[in-house]
Amino acid sequence: MATDAPQAILSRYSHEKVYDFAKGILIGNNVPEDSAKTVARCLVAADLRGVDTHGVNRIPSYMERVRQNVLDPRAVPELTAVTPVVAQVDGKNSFGSLGATMAIDHAIEAAKIYGIGMASVNHSNHYGMAAWICQRAIESDMMSLVFTNSSPALPVWGGKEKVIGTSPIACGAPAGHTKPFILDMAPTVAARGKIYKAKRRDEKIPLGWALDKDGRPTDDPAAALGGVMLPMGGPKGSGLGIMMDVFSGVLSGSAFAGGVTNPYDASKAANVGHFIVAIKPDLFMSLEEFKDRMDYLYQKVVGSERAAGVEKIYYPGEIEIDREEDRRRNGIPFTAGEIKTLNAEAEMVGAARLEVDM
Repeated sequence: MATDAPQAILSRYSHEKVYDFAKGILIGNNVPEDSAKTVARCLVAADLRGVDTHGVNRIPSYMERVRQNVLDPRAVPELTAVTPVVAQVDGKNSFGSLGATMAIDHAIEAAKIYGIGMASVNHSNHYGMAAWICQRAIESDMMSLVFTNSSPALPVWGGKEKVIGTSPIACGAPAGHTKPFILDMAPTVAARGKIYKAKRRDEKIPLGWALDKDGRPTDDPAAALGGVMLPMGGPKGSGLGIMMDVFSGVLSGSAFAGGVTNPYDASKAANVGHFIVAIKPDLFMSLEEFKDRMDYLYQKVVGSERAAGVEKIYYPGEIEIDREEDRRRNGIPFTAGEIKTLNAEAEMVGAARLEVDM
């Protein structure tokens, strides 16, 4: 299992304390309590799974968008039924996790009755880690497909202009006695959030992740952010990025084709689009049989013959599940610089600071 870099860690904080801290800052910025609870829960879910790029460290960029009036802290998304199975959610320029929660909850309820449910979300913002949406579906014994688009960060295959985003695709399915299946990945060699994390922590990035503005490979995260990300698998990653734009942007009526605003750009609304589907897994067999088959798949994957030098084979999402178990016990790690930046946000609105307790 991948481990946290110990040289970068100041200390660990209980997930309950991190949640209360994030909620306090959100409420201090005029976010209604129910909305603040949802946003904080989604951010902490990312930190627990080790997806630090999409966790509470997003608070400063979220709050700057609120301060610049390009994200409405008090907005409540609105759902309109299109058919008994399909709905459209108008995010109302609220936090992305609010519209996404409304969308997956609708999709789950529709799937309980009709076998499948789906919702398109427009006028939204960054919703954090996509895996939390899959987790929410799994808690209801549902399969899920989760798409979103994002601000331009990489060229299409053969081009050099930023046109498509590092838009993640995620999907999940429940299991019986083994771990559930959760795949959450970007169409790039590395998620752009990892570049921001490296810049925040004054770390280098591996060569092969990105090119600088002159098209040269770079290990400098600042130069990478000024250049372009690289798609995984060449044209395959490029095609997946375009697919995210089709289902999340074109279909929803949100921004697309490079029109989504970067979440760190507080000059204008983001207008992100999402597309979320829930599927009832016992459409063709009993739920028990489905879960038994998922358990068998898990065992075949992790128990397959290992290549030379490989100590363990992991199922999609398993590393994050293991990391969440560790962080629930031992706390979420943050660097000194991250804590300083987060506490500055708390001080702006008179919210409680994040203090060491572990």
